[in-house]
Amino acid sequence: MCALRRLHRSVRTLRGSFTRGSLTCTAVTQWQPGRCGGLTFCQKLSTGGALRSDFLKDLGAQLAAAKKKAADSLPGSNWTPFEINPSLPPETADIVIVGGGVMGWSIAYWLKQKERFSKDMRVLVVERDPTYSQASTVLSAGGIRQQFSLLENIHLSLESADFMRNINEHLSVVNEDPVDLQFNQSGYLFLASEAVAHVMEQNYNTQRCAGAKVSLFSPQQVKEKFPWINTEGVALASYGLENEGWFDPWTLLNAFRRKAMSMGVIQCFGEVADFKHMKQVMMTKNGEQMERRTIKSVKVQMPNSLEYQPVDCALVVNAAGAFSGKLAELVGIGLDPKDSLAGFSVPVEPRKRYVYVVHCPDGPGLDSPFLIDYSGVYFRREGLGGNYICGVSPEEAEEPDTSNLEVDHQFFEDKVWPKLANRVPAFEELKVTSAWAGFYDYNTFDQNGIIGIHPLINNMYFATGFSGHGLQHSPAVGRAVAELILDGEFKTLDLSGLSFQRILMQEPMLERNIV
Repeated sequence: MCALRRLHRSVRTLRGSFTRGSLTCTAVTQWQPGRCGGLTFCQKLSTGGALRSDFLKDLGAQLAAAKKKAADSLPGSNWTPFEINPSLPPETADIVIVGGGVMGWSIAYWLKQKERFSKDMRVLVVERDPTYSQASTVLSAGGIRQQFSLLENIHLSLESADFMRNINEHLSVVNEDPVDLQFNQSGYLFLASEAVAHVMEQNYNTQRCAGAKVSLFSPQQVKEKFPWINTEGVALASYGLENEGWFDPWTLLNAFRRKAMSMGVIQCFGEVADFKHMKQVMMTKNGEQMERRTIKSVKVQMPNSLEYQPVDCALVVNAAGAFSGKLAELVGIGLDPKDSLAGFSVPVEPRKRYVYVVHCPDGPGLDSPFLIDYSGVYFRREGLGGNYICGVSPEEAEEPDTSNLEVDHQFFEDKVWPKLANRVPAFEELKVTSAWAGFYDYNTFDQNGIIGIHPLINNMYFATGFSGHGLQHSPAVGRAVAELILDGEFKTLDLSGLSFQRILMQEPMLERNIV
């Protein structure tokens, strides 16, 4: 009976322990002898506030979220029912650079480097190829030379070579690895036939006067220095003694990009699909009406998407390489009648070039230069394992299809290998291990760069048409374009001869080539 009363008392205690809050229960069951001779059932119960606290926190968070949602729905808020794409470019920029190859990023770097108030200047670089798999920069042979005939090109090479030798003074980034371009200064060796030997001599005199370290070799001297060369048909050779050779193009591009972005340049992957521009009608001295255009915004289409973003801007730099002519057409350049000023198109188009990698264990050794034969074929060493890259530019009438980047392996068999093996007999035994194709931004007018503002577009600057020389000249050209934009004139090098003026006046600046 005593045990029964104790059990009822425990149940009443248990009922009294429940509250509106939460209950923490710890049950311990023990059998103990009671005073009445029975056993006692004991249960210890305790209450706590842990669950109550969690409940109040959740409730508070839900109330805060509801309050924020109500505030966001009010006029003037930033709330939108659509998800914002983080890859979209900003809605405004001071300067939009179209083309994220080495030329575009060089210009972006120099704009930030020169400008005293660079933190306040918003520079946007737009690149159409997120993978860079078709970018001309990374598909080139990576050579640099001073052996040109035009002073502008010689000076561009000298300036760029100096930049590359001291690249970490310019492009180093705090807490990042130093830049290693793998700059191999083995020189260029040009071979001339009797028919063009006089041109090589004239070019040599120009190069020496400009400060380039170049030497002329007789066929006998060529044979002594490079005994693996067949000098048959060679009348004269020109050899670069310093600041010539090859380097890794991808490393240079990434170095410019990394440094520019550390300085605040914005990167965006997308394609410029259109420009919003205004027109102003003007009269020439001859009474001809002329429309002068000013770009107000750039329409950037996202990759593999219908989504786009208009970007209001003050200036546009056309560094779109092989596609810069098509880009200019979006502003109406080249679409007017051919006899009018606006009928002059930007004479730049893509030209496909093949690069072949061959393996030849018994080929030229480590002293091998970047050799260019008067037949047009070229080769250079690639690494230390008996590998070489080579190629030749096709004849004008045999230009390959530019709708793709497929490689024509028969072209190597027919056009490259016979000339290569004739000049270097060791190449009779070789194996093609890989190949690729890339685009030149080919200037059909005179195969030289176009640098400067377009006469019919107030705010579009050009850096294009280098026809295979853009990579090696990119450090110096980037600086020159930045000077034009920020200073209004060239400061370091006078490149006015490479402006649009020569195209309008139909006065080409042609290189005197020995090939």
